Parts: sequence; structure tokens; C-alpha cells
Amino acid sequence: MKGSPRSVPVYSDPVGETLHRLRLNGSLYCKSELTAPWGIDLPAFDGYMMFHVVTSGHCWLEVEGEQARLLQQGSLTLVPHGNGHRIRSSTDAIAEPLFDIPVEKVSERYEIMRYGGDGELTHLTCGVVSFDQVAGQQLIEQLPKVLQVDAWDDEDDSWLQSTLRFIAREARELRPGGETVITHLADILIIQALRAWIDAAPEANQGWLAALRDKHVGRALAAIHREPEKCWTVESLARSVGMSRSGFSARFTQLVGESAKRYLTRWRMQLARARLQQTPDTLAVLADRLGYQSEAAFCRAFKREFGVSPGSVRQNS
Repeated sequence: MKGSPRSVPVYSDPVGETLHRLRLNGSLYCKSELTAPWGIDLPAFDGYMMFHVVTSGHCWLEVEGEQARLLQQGSLTLVPHGNGHRIRSSTDAIAEPLFDIPVEKVSERYEIMRYGGDGELTHLTCGVVSFDQVAGQQLIEQLPKVLQVDAWDDEDDSWLQSTLRFIAREARELRPGGETVITHLADILIIQALRAWIDAAPEANQGWLAALRDKHVGRALAAIHREPEKCWTVESLARSVGMSRSGFSARFTQLVGESAKRYLTRWRMQLARARLQQTPDTLAVLADRLGYQSEAAFCRAFKREFGVSPGSVRQNS
């Protein structure tokens, strides 16, 4: 007798599922060997996240509106919103514009910078990355201007220690395939840093993240994210999480800040815009994959959301 087919288990933790689905698109990674005095003025990168890992030495990071931060060996710092900022050997060092400083191109996405005077040496591994998934962009909106994790000597954060040491060794030796190893490790670091922030920061108990953590609303959000093409209604979402329609509707709006119907539409439209820019899928295919009965209905919904047609977004991408 044949057994019934096994299904893939569904995540029971909506926050964990969201983090699991995050995919980073690394645009640029740089290994920096910097000797004091030195300073780098980084421009804003809209739509991207920047990070700095200090693998030896120290430096100062300054973001407008924030106090200058001392970054010690073993620190991982994210600038989640892509704000322009400065990193310097000291707060009075002159900062040169990033693109005025020569670099050695190792590959299309990896480069080496050697810069500064003849003083103390600091090693940095830096990167510019973006999330290619709508959930990642939603998460970034809730993050602070600067997110810093210091754990080189903290046994409770051995994951960070070991990954940082691995990056430091790969950056120092840069063996064949080393840039690929560094980019993947950097991706892991960022996801882990986000996990650490979500676990510890009071701000993570507000807004969209708080909704994801809610026993009922979190499961509904995860269902929408997992199956945006499904013909969801307030009734079916409420039923899927074991609540009455009225109770679910009120709780969803209270935690998320908008109705379930509005959230579903906005989520689908954000997915649509991302896929228009990243895939060759036709409008008919996108309509079907996002739960619309016709291409015309999909186009109307898109224009209501963004004020432009989906075709114009594709032409400009």
C-alpha cells in the first residue's frame, strides 16, 4: 500500500519564516586596508543597505543626526537606509569622497582599497547590498538609522565571532574563490544581525514586526506572503487562524495599521512592481500569479496603487 505523499512543513514562526525568505542581492563588496590618518565620505545609496565589519583596528562612523560611533575590532555595523555617512580613523581626520579613492578591482563585485597615511592599520570589510524580496524592504523601514553589533569577545555571540574571523581570514588571504566566500558570509552576518536586533530591540515590538509576532495576525501575514495568488478574503484569513471575522479584522487593523484587504492589495502590488523590474513575466502571467482574474483587473489595481501603468514601470526599469 502506497503511503500518502509527504508535504513540506509550514513554518510555525512567522518572523522566522520572513527572515528565511530574505534574499540579499550584493552589489559591491570591498576589503579595505586603511592606515591613519584616513577618512572616507560615502554618498547615499537609495534603496540599498550598507555595512562595515571591522576585522582589525578601529574607526569612527558618523551619520547625520546621530552621535559619532566608535567601531572596534569585531563590530558589525549596518546603515540600513543607505544614508550618506563618514568613516574615519579619528573624528578630526579629513574625509575624501569615496569615488575619488583608487581601488583594485578583483571582480565585478569585489574590490580592494589601500588608503591613508603611515599610521595605525585598520582592516574593514564593507558592502552595499539590497533585499530582492518585498518582506526585506518592509523590514528595513522599521530599522534604525544605524544598527551596531559588537561581539568579538562575547561567548553568547559565538556565531558572530566565528563568522567575523572567517571573513577576516578570507579577506587577508584572498585565495581562489575567496570573494565568493566573503559575499556569502556577509549575507549571513546581515541576517544574523537582524535576528539579534529583532530579539533585543524594543522597537521590534511595534508595527509590522509586532504584527508578525502576534499568534493570529502573524500567521495570517505569513499566509499572505507565502501564497499571494490565493483568493484571500477577510473571512478565509480569519478562518485560517481560528478567529471570528470581526475579531480578526479589528485585531489585524489595530496591529498592522491597515485592513487585511488593503494590506493584501498593497503586498501584491509591491510584488508586482518588483517582478516587473526583475523578470520578463508578461502582465497576464503576473496577474495570474498574484491572484487577479484578468490582466485588465491587475492593471487597474496597479494604477490605483502607483498612479502609473505596469507597462510604464517595465519600460523604465
